[in-house]
Amino acid sequence: MAERPAHAPADHPKIPREKVGILLANLGTPDNYDYWSMRRYLNEFLSDKRVIDYSPWVWQPILQLVVLTKRPFASGEAYKSIWNHEAGESPLMTITKSQTSKIRGTLQAAFGDRVMVDFCMRYGNPSTKSKVREMVDMGCRKILFFPLYPQYSGATSATANDHFFSALMEEKWQPQVRTVPAYFEDPKYIEALAASVERAYAALEHQPDVLVCSYHGVPQRYLTEGDPYHCQCVKTTRLLKEKLGWTDDRITTTFQSRFGPEEWLQPYTVEEVARLAERGKKKIAVIAPAFSADCIETLEEINEEIRESFEEAGGEEFTYIPCLNDDDHHIAALCEVVRTHLKGWLD
Repeated sequence: MAERPAHAPADHPKIPREKVGILLANLGTPDNYDYWSMRRYLNEFLSDKRVIDYSPWVWQPILQLVVLTKRPFASGEAYKSIWNHEAGESPLMTITKSQTSKIRGTLQAAFGDRVMVDFCMRYGNPSTKSKVREMVDMGCRKILFFPLYPQYSGATSATANDHFFSALMEEKWQPQVRTVPAYFEDPKYIEALAASVERAYAALEHQPDVLVCSYHGVPQRYLTEGDPYHCQCVKTTRLLKEKLGWTDDRITTTFQSRFGPEEWLQPYTVEEVARLAERGKKKIAVIAPAFSADCIETLEEINEEIRESFEEAGGEEFTYIPCLNDDDHHIAALCEVVRTHLKGWLD
């Protein structure tokens, strides 16, 4: 609802009633799995200097002439294998929509129409810019921006924030803003992870020998350059282990999705699961605590490539534990994080 300010002249434009916007942000998804949809998505993603920080004079010719001539075909096939054909979208989009709907329901039950909850994607659609504009147009004079990455990395949280700030540069009347930091050690997030493990284990006939916590990788040099991602991943695993009451030998930390020639954070998941099988750990479970929603890296990479590596090395029982997705424990944890960072805005 828009109203003319009190004491304003008759020709003064109406102004929407003031709201607080909560804008959730995830990585992104192609619009489809055909070549050109994949190429557009990969070009945006791999041109981000937070993701690939090589000199553009070196990287762009390789990207445009080599990577983007071949990779859209392979990535498209991978997306096709997990695509939500009924909804015409990727699982990440389906899950993010559901997460947003549930978070909106919880927050509007508490704060009514004083809040507006929506989501955007760093790459692809809906864009951060379009959603910032929509929130401003709807009267959001304050926006809480929430990158849905439990652990901070320059290649995820920071680039999402960069894009958000860039969108604000185009607004004539900028809202007051806050950004939500990484929540890798939040007790409710750890509780939600532990509950998902306990549910998965309770449904199995045989208990896994090891739980592999597989995080998305980044180049090793990011750690020495000051990125806290590695340390936060390791701490998440430790807190999960402590919450479950386990010993060190029942859980391990690994990293997946290596790209390019340089050394990335180790151990690599695809190699470590093979080593576990060779050492006699024939039953393992894999969980991906760095992902707030299942996506290509979990549904295709973990459930296919990493599973295959384990089984070819002699592994017998491989269990993938889904991401927290729109599970009620997860939604409660995310809502609690939001409430913490809304303090002073909606008291």
